[in-house]
Amino acid sequence: MSKIGMEKIGMKKVITLGLALGFAAAMTATASAQVKMGVIGPITGPNAAFGSQLKNGAEQAVKDINAAGGIMKQQVTLEFGDDVSDPKQGVSVANKFAGDGVKFVVGAFNSGVTMPSSEVFQENGILQITPASTNPQITERKMWNIFRTCGRDDQQGSVAGQYIVKHFKGKKIAVVHDKTTYGKGLADETVKAMAKGGMKPVMYEGINVGEKDYSALVSKIKSSGAALVYWGGLHTEGGLIVRQMRDQGVKAPLMGGDGITSDEFAQIGGPGVEGTLMTYGPDPRKLPSAKKAVAEFRAAKFEPEAYTLYSYAAVQIVKQAAEAAKSLDPKKVAEKMHSGIKFSTVLGPISYDKKGDITKLDYVMYIWKKNKEGKITYEECPGSDCSKMK
Repeated sequence: MSKIGMEKIGMKKVITLGLALGFAAAMTATASAQVKMGVIGPITGPNAAFGSQLKNGAEQAVKDINAAGGIMKQQVTLEFGDDVSDPKQGVSVANKFAGDGVKFVVGAFNSGVTMPSSEVFQENGILQITPASTNPQITERKMWNIFRTCGRDDQQGSVAGQYIVKHFKGKKIAVVHDKTTYGKGLADETVKAMAKGGMKPVMYEGINVGEKDYSALVSKIKSSGAALVYWGGLHTEGGLIVRQMRDQGVKAPLMGGDGITSDEFAQIGGPGVEGTLMTYGPDPRKLPSAKKAVAEFRAAKFEPEAYTLYSYAAVQIVKQAAEAAKSLDPKKVAEKMHSGIKFSTVLGPISYDKKGDITKLDYVMYIWKKNKEGKITYEECPGSDCSKMK
């Protein structure tokens, strides 16, 4: 055989080998293709109960979705980032997610963490759905990438303020908040709603997150003669305030928002939390659409309270929006979410407006009281009227 013939055979072998290697590489890439998703929240620290809700909710949703074939035939992988409810740590987590190639994020819990982290996610082309951050400004910044499965504090504050006007008209109201984006924002929205009904608080005070001794605050509440104390903040400080109010003989009930929606509130506050009023969405555990997921959580010995199912729904929405967009490009997924189409979730049907807010009002009234087992927990008030349930 001539030298030229030998070279042709050699070239054919190289081409064939190259095609084979290319095909093998393509097959490997397809087999290892994954949808990278992150969960950001307070996994540790005083708000770890809420972090656990976000983590468990997203984890179960991913498990169920992967078992059914994943998203667009790709398996979903989860990465967890602990922000300990600190905005700076939240930014660090966001940067790490970006470096790791995460494209979709569930979280954060605190509005004060979601605000700065969402900017990092936007810069890096990452879509974010918060199950719990309710400050209105989160979706008022004209950002393409931020959504939530919960409502807003201007809605929540309106429900709270209207309830106060209806049931505490002519009585003195003290307002206390924790100076955070969430806590102060919610307190201010409630005060606005009270003002529309011709009421204003006799006391408006801010406390520092992490404090343990509220004796001076309780003395002011006692001196004010308040018939109700409105609390803008989370369950840890809220529980301590109630306990110390009762210790000093202050019998006025507390009223809070979704930030106290954890059974730890009663553990911290003790028997004195009974009668506490609260705004939160209709209990998703009771929805027919959540029955299967709730059973799965309870079988795993985890009670899916508060934002567990809101986190589960966030993962469901990513899957359905990506499949509707026929793309895993976060911007294309976001465009489909902004289009107003309805997603089928454990929370029932969810659709979004152009800002990234859900299109339904999500708040009703609850009261903390003893259940049949003698445990103090929160119970939805029929018709949002808790006056006959105390």
